[in-house]
Amino acid sequence: MRQPTPADTPSPSSVSPPQKSGGRRRWFDLHSWIGLKLCLLMGFICLTGTLAVFAAEIDWLLHAQMRVTPGETRASWGQMVAAAQRAYPDWTLEGLAAPHASRFAAVAQMRTPEGPRRFVWVDPYTGRVTGDTHWFNAHRLLRNTHRHLMLPVKYGVPLVAALSIPLLISFLSSFFIYKRWWRGFFSWPRGDRPRRLWGDIHRLFGVWSLWFVALIALTGGWYLVESLGGKATPPARIALPGDGKAAAPADPRAIDRAVADLQRRWPELNVGTVQPSRDGQGLLIDGQARAWLVRDRANAAGFDLRDGRLLERQDGRDMSLHQRIAEMADPLHFGSFGGWPVRLLWFLFGAALTTLSFTGVYLYGLRVADALRSARRRNKS
Repeated sequence: MRQPTPADTPSPSSVSPPQKSGGRRRWFDLHSWIGLKLCLLMGFICLTGTLAVFAAEIDWLLHAQMRVTPGETRASWGQMVAAAQRAYPDWTLEGLAAPHASRFAAVAQMRTPEGPRRFVWVDPYTGRVTGDTHWFNAHRLLRNTHRHLMLPVKYGVPLVAALSIPLLISFLSSFFIYKRWWRGFFSWPRGDRPRRLWGDIHRLFGVWSLWFVALIALTGGWYLVESLGGKATPPARIALPGDGKAAAPADPRAIDRAVADLQRRWPELNVGTVQPSRDGQGLLIDGQARAWLVRDRANAAGFDLRDGRLLERQDGRDMSLHQRIAEMADPLHFGSFGGWPVRLLWFLFGAALTTLSFTGVYLYGLRVADALRSARRRNKS
């Protein structure tokens, strides 16, 4: 219910446009109440999620170690692994990921003897290490803030994911409030007064963002289901020889042979990461293949680096329906499945959704202000 207002302040019903029928009025009041109560939290979550779409680019601007000049030749996976191990011989390599884009360095995740992780950046064209950076970067800051507000995960994730419910209600209520909504796609905002201008902007952004609001609400609802116990079983991790033994460097030449062997066996696979076992005797390779809208881990293969034997191969197309839904959530939520054009689209519509969160409450304030002025004029007369 709405918060009580002073006697001289118009009630919420009087603030709503008088021409609305009873059913539309109730939907309008519900829509306004959700926007008023949750605008700051919803807007903050939308803003951090929007920025997270380009978090890698933000880090690229902040850290010179990540920036490289494209060349004509590429270093092999083994050469990049060798460079990281040679530059930091006392650190343990946990994995090496492909560059985010052509001007990005490849990134090796390594653990220091003291325990903390650091990122080591390797030029994918020259095979030389460009430096290292802290594990907690802009990407981690934005992701953790957006995902669980820096709270303990078991509390933060359900709290943020629960916002999918009011977001879905706002989405559905808009169809009852805005009749013949399809006419609004090309209705240019009128600027004769602030309330009309911002109301038209709110409707214009809302109509164009309907598909995106539904997508974010549904994927957010899935995260809520997962946080409450409905999480799908992830693909079984391929057992590698030597896991759990004393740390030792992996053989770069054996890594190159394993990658080449896998490319012959599985030419559709675009390798995303290579992860040597702790003692360097095994190797896990994953990436993107024919399965659509899955994370790299869905397509994986394990090798014994001692003899080059392929231990096991997992294809994302073989997962269960439950697992496929779980794998689809992240690519759809962040637009990470189609390169920078898709991510730019997600960024723009994320910005529109953030704008909707704040313009809605601003419109409510304008309605209250207009009603107050009308009440004062009536009292004077």
